[in-house]
Amino acid sequence: MTKDEIRQALIDALSAIAPEGDYDRLKPDRPLRDQLDIDSYDFLNVMVALHDALGVDIPEVDYQKLATLSAAVDYLSTRLRVAS
Repeated sequence: MTKDEIRQALIDALSAIAPEGDYDRLKPDRPLRDQLDIDSYDFLNVMVALHDALGVDIPEVDYQKLATLSAAVDYLSTRLRVAS
């Protein structure tokens, strides 16, 4: 799986929770929750969707490591051992 595929899986998970989001205009280094106006429950649902889509366990203690688009892709790439 490539970083682009991981990014798309993240966008897919987010868009299932917040379909009204403007995903073409997401800034990679701004908090996703702020950009998409999602609450902590919605963010938890995104984590569950990522687990289902990618088969990766994301401990609750690591949720803050997925706060931005770029951080989330980097974190998931590491967990999935994706080559840069």
